[in-house]
Amino acid sequence: MQLHTLAPRTKNKKNPPVGRGGKRGKTSGRGGKGQTARAGHKIRPEVRDLIKKLPKRRGHGKNRARTVRTNRIPVSTVHLAALEAAYKAGETVSPATLLAKGLVRRAKGRAPSVKILGTGSLTKALVVKQCALSAAALTAVEAAGGTRHA
Repeated sequence: MQLHTLAPRTKNKKNPPVGRGGKRGKTSGRGGKGQTARAGHKIRPEVRDLIKKLPKRRGHGKNRARTVRTNRIPVSTVHLAALEAAYKAGETVSPATLLAKGLVRRAKGRAPSVKILGTGSLTKALVVKQCALSAAALTAVEAAGGTRHA
């Protein structure tokens, strides 16, 4: 092996000159004139303008975890008239029985928290368990001879 027989492992390849006539002349692959033809050009993204126009809502940003209770079970309301129609005297009114009778719907896969409101009249003595009662509903249940258990 002699020095004049050595060859480089990689070819000495140079990038072709662009913008000096030849195959890629005139605009040199940069399109037309103006902002897009210049080096270092930057067009403001359209999406950014749309994002900036959206309202900044309280409780849905940095502080979301402290202000929005995502695991809260909504309260379902039931009127006394519905209880009068669906239950017999002496039966127990609870979220589970209300769910079974179709008076309330499931909330996040489980029985909801229920509040009984005093709309309508009640003539049957019912046992109310695990339900919140309005003042009018409580007096109506007790007047009909029913009881309330916490």
